[in-house]
Amino acid sequence: MPEPSRVGERVFRGIPVSGGVCRGKLLVLGKAQAQIPDRAIAEEEVAGELQRFHDARIRTRQQILEVQHQVSERTGDKDASIFEAHLLVLEDPTLIGAVTRLIQEDKLNVEQAFRRVTEQFAAAWAAIEDEYLRERASDLRDISERVMNNLLGHADENALSKLSEPCIVIAHDLAPSTTAQLDKKQVLGFATDVGSKTSHTAILARSLRIPAVVGLHGASQQLASGYDALLDGFTGTIVINPSDQTLFEYGQIVRKQADFLDSLRDLRDKPAVTCDGVEIILSANIEQAADADSVMECGAAGVGLFRTEYLFINRETLPTEEEQYQAYRQVAAALKPQPVIIRTLDLGGDKFLSHLTSPNEANPFLGWRAIRLCLQERDIFRAQLRAILRASVEGNIKLMYPMISGLEELLQANALVEEYKAELRAENLPFDDALEIGAMIEIPSAAVNADALAKRVKFFSLGTNDLIQYSLAVDRLNERIAHLYEPTNPAILRLIKMTVDAAHKQGIWVGVCGEMAGDPELTPLLLGLGVDELSVTPGILPQIKFLIRRTRMSEANELAAFALNCESSAEILARSQNLARQVTGSLATASAGQSVLA
Repeated sequence: MPEPSRVGERVFRGIPVSGGVCRGKLLVLGKAQAQIPDRAIAEEEVAGELQRFHDARIRTRQQILEVQHQVSERTGDKDASIFEAHLLVLEDPTLIGAVTRLIQEDKLNVEQAFRRVTEQFAAAWAAIEDEYLRERASDLRDISERVMNNLLGHADENALSKLSEPCIVIAHDLAPSTTAQLDKKQVLGFATDVGSKTSHTAILARSLRIPAVVGLHGASQQLASGYDALLDGFTGTIVINPSDQTLFEYGQIVRKQADFLDSLRDLRDKPAVTCDGVEIILSANIEQAADADSVMECGAAGVGLFRTEYLFINRETLPTEEEQYQAYRQVAAALKPQPVIIRTLDLGGDKFLSHLTSPNEANPFLGWRAIRLCLQERDIFRAQLRAILRASVEGNIKLMYPMISGLEELLQANALVEEYKAELRAENLPFDDALEIGAMIEIPSAAVNADALAKRVKFFSLGTNDLIQYSLAVDRLNERIAHLYEPTNPAILRLIKMTVDAAHKQGIWVGVCGEMAGDPELTPLLLGLGVDELSVTPGILPQIKFLIRRTRMSEANELAAFALNCESSAEILARSQNLARQVTGSLATASAGQSVLA
């Protein structure tokens, strides 16, 4: 690998997604754009083009099954299941139908038809607010590239399979199927211009224990292969041509980090109680029934958010009431007596529910989604609510509605719960008649009207991701305005405080299940604002508990009082960061990137 001329130390900062520190030479991957033929076809060519499409999908399926088998042998069936989504894309009737129509009706050659449809689908998925679902667009691009290579007769070449020496890989993006086959002996770590903590690429990096950073915004265009580099997967930093002092400091950090992670294991069975005796409920966010094991392993006090939409996506039919009942009851039985809060379906009319007729919306962020969808699609909502009610016989299930914007939606949803309770009584099917119902506060109107909502529910859960975006009118994917996405914006903190005060006035509790809950630097601030529960990704829970147990509520209250009277987001953030570092030491907060995704 050629070594470029020596330059001074340079630092690039991105998003940490897989912990660890590594040092090595850079390998910058470039991707040449394949020429895709664009031609009109004659009627007699249609059958042949359709057959080529079918054959390409068959070959692609065989390739994915091979990758899936390799992943299963290396990291287990859970990671291998990621590629089930890829297989389902290949058989998606909506996608296949759209490509077929372009070939049959518009007389496009298969390569051009396939490119148009997959780009349209990927753009639609990338626009979805939910971060997890938005990242599925990268899965589609991965699978579409494989299909296109097979259509064009290109070999599935991968520069990473021909490495002769260990390196740190830099790329605009890495497909999940490429990441899954990385050789840890040759790829010390990797970084990409795009991506998020919830991408399949990030998930696989953590499973493979390869240090990784994403969201570097064009670093791949500024760097060249051969540079000496240090990649820090804890803080999301890449240092080019690190100085001797930097290398010494990182050596110290690595040793301290190992000691710190050892100390966290001792906290598993200890409560999340502040230094002055205030107990905070520390729960876990999960996506599927199989995640119950990770909840127990991290020492969580139950589940604060069970995202049920993952029972619905990447499949050809809706899950039945019985299927949902078994999934909900499985988690509740595994974790009782700890509570399990099940959020009802939080999806819009998008391609993940291709069997639904979804509107063509100019702004899906403000459209037909979550509780709005459920109140109109009564059959879907009925099956889910009945399944949750039936599973509530375990005694530890709570129910929560997403995206409540006002009192009318809440009353309608509660009325349906009562209606389905009556059905179950008539059918002699048992359920917990005292099932607690809560509402997510993630729309400004709900926060402002929290006093009225609090009279009709047993708890609130603040969805800070949406609350911030809707309050500040900021799309986090828009690089021109992403800097305006500020969790410590005074308006956001006042909405949180307003919600907490309204809830406590009615004698109900308030949790936070958005990204703010999983940010150690904001933990003291949230405690000071009066939240009663934090629900986070299982991997970061030990760090949050570590911080809570070293925080004094008197200091947290003082921080919150300052924040509520401050006009500067930056000043509030700096003050919160300083308190977090004072009570835990800089290492605990600096390692958050690793712990979020460990």
